[in-house]
Amino acid sequence: QVQLVESGGGLVQAGGSLRLSCAASGRTFSSYTMGWFRQAPGKEREFISTIKWTGGSTYYANSAKGRFTISRDTAKNTVYLQMNSLKPEDTAVYYCAARRFGAVTSTPDEYDYWGQGTQVIVSS
Repeated sequence: QVQLVESGGGLVQAGGSLRLSCAASGRTFSSYTMGWFRQAPGKEREFISTIKWTGGSTYYANSAKGRFTISRDTAKNTVYLQMNSLKPEDTAVYYCAARRFGAVTSTPDEYDYWGQGTQVIVSS
């Protein structure tokens, strides 16, 4: 059973930075694609970024380009999301997701496993 545990959320002022972590366990993740999504109150889940576990190729939503960086540490089975220049509109619950097979994708329904989420609040 795959488990994804996010951490690193919190309260930060606008312009600040946070690094989210997603610790993955329960499988060998070599074929997996890992993604970060977020969901603000009353809004749909929104794609942020994704990374192939093997090779490390990445893909970003336009809203994340230039401010957010996804990475992974294969030795620690952990995926990170470095978030810089945070804005109040970045306030949301941030989720880590894993897709067993296939190409990178921004579609939430194509991911097989989800973490419980970590809250990020950006104050103005």
